[in-house]
Amino acid sequence: MVIWLIGMSGSGKTTLARRLHDHYKKSHQNMVFLDGDILREVWGDSLGHSIEARRINAHRISHLSQMLDKQGIHVVAAVLSIFPEWQNWNRKNLSQYYEIYLDVPMEVLEKRDTKGLYSKARRGELKDVVGVDISFPNPTAPNITLDDWDKSSTIDATVDKLLSEIPTF
Repeated sequence: MVIWLIGMSGSGKTTLARRLHDHYKKSHQNMVFLDGDILREVWGDSLGHSIEARRINAHRISHLSQMLDKQGIHVVAAVLSIFPEWQNWNRKNLSQYYEIYLDVPMEVLEKRDTKGLYSKARRGELKDVVGVDISFPNPTAPNITLDDWDKSSTIDATVDKLLSEIPTF
């Protein structure tokens, strides 16, 4: 199974993906956690963040997920994912692809802004920031959309909810 948590910077995708990974790892040793930011570091982050660079990175993450999937390794990934064509590719090429979209309002993302991305982009100090000068298209067919997880429940309760909705493997 490959589970992708998709959302913009500050949406909580890494936090939730890590918690899901930790839960599944207890019963499935063949489990890997992937994070878009970490993968950029692994690959040297020489691409930058333009639309074309993001497209190349999406290709890399989808194909890495496929390679692991073909070897029977389950994946939980936290990715920004702005390309519906790659989400569709995942559905066609991964054995069990499950997509969770974290739909968090921009004003909440900007309040969190732990990396300072949005504030720097608004001041003109940073280019190619998704949500400011690159649009973020909502995923077209997520299995689950969470639009209030940080307001109405704890992380534990949200993880429990996700675990109850994700098919077993």
